[in-house]
Amino acid sequence: MTEETQEENTSPQPLSQGEGQEPTKTPVSELGEFGLIDRLTASVKLNHSSTIKGIGDDAAVMDFDGMKTVISTDMYVEGIHFDPVYTPLQHLGYKAVVGSISDIYAMNATPQQIFVSLAFSSKYTIEAMDAIYAGIQVACDNYKVDLAGGDTTSALHGLVISVTVTGIAKAEDITYRSGAKVHDILVVTGDLGGAYLGLQILEREKRIFLEHPTVRPELEGFDYILKRQLRPEARKDIIEIFADLGIKPSAMIDISDGLSSELMHICKQSGVGCLLHEDKIPYDNQTLEVAHTFKIDPTVCALNGGEDYELLFTLPVAQHDKVMNHPDFTIIGYITEAEEGCRLLTRAGNRHALEAQGWKHF
Repeated sequence: MTEETQEENTSPQPLSQGEGQEPTKTPVSELGEFGLIDRLTASVKLNHSSTIKGIGDDAAVMDFDGMKTVISTDMYVEGIHFDPVYTPLQHLGYKAVVGSISDIYAMNATPQQIFVSLAFSSKYTIEAMDAIYAGIQVACDNYKVDLAGGDTTSALHGLVISVTVTGIAKAEDITYRSGAKVHDILVVTGDLGGAYLGLQILEREKRIFLEHPTVRPELEGFDYILKRQLRPEARKDIIEIFADLGIKPSAMIDISDGLSSELMHICKQSGVGCLLHEDKIPYDNQTLEVAHTFKIDPTVCALNGGEDYELLFTLPVAQHDKVMNHPDFTIIGYITEAEEGCRLLTRAGNRHALEAQGWKHF
């Protein structure tokens, strides 16, 4: 990476930015709040007939034709949830949407509208806002959700993004964390631990960059785990697979804070215990290779890493055969009586109590 000086009133430049001409940086004050809103929302299009009125009035208007409405809110704070040194702003906008709508899929529902609010300091320029909203719009297009409103305001320091999502589902389809029953099987989608190791790569390259600003970051060969961290995807396809297979999970949660934390949420709210088989946890090959390089146990990455945005669910044992050989599902354990607690069966055959060592918000 070429050495650059960064003035106080510029937007942060990601570690991965290449060499080239200095980009244009226009103060947001040149447009004002309403001019900025007009600029950022000029290309917004609506995907759902349920959105009667989107951006442009005091409130959005929606009509869900008798369907149940589910609502979730997430917040992303600079320095806590993302680092602008290595997070491209377009990816940040995309991830903010994906992380929020993942909660709707975890209810076995379909997201319909999002509301995005931003608070940002003067170092964030109009071009920075353009990049964030470009990522937001790509996510809206990919997941067929409507950007229906939000708010903008100034902040003394950094950037905060708040995303509220509304979704719909039939009452009988909604899945809660509290429905797991003894003998249900534990199932997870996709693979785990990659996002955490992607973060380790980025943090390593940041440390090198801060000590040697002229050194170009070594990011080649880590495409999969970097994407898992910087531009993840929500499991929209799983909700469709459930419908095709005639499956309704008894309990479900998305894996944003680590497998152990999420599993313990299900067990606590369902009043049950569980036995998780360490040797059944699924990994991508790149995740295993990088874990070996960093001398980190991949089990630690899966249990405590978070931000995988896969779905963890329980299913009555009678439906075992529907998921047993499915490429998107891995059976990783089963639900037990509450008094047995939440336990991990290790590869060596030992049983240890699970601990919630994933992401802590405070």
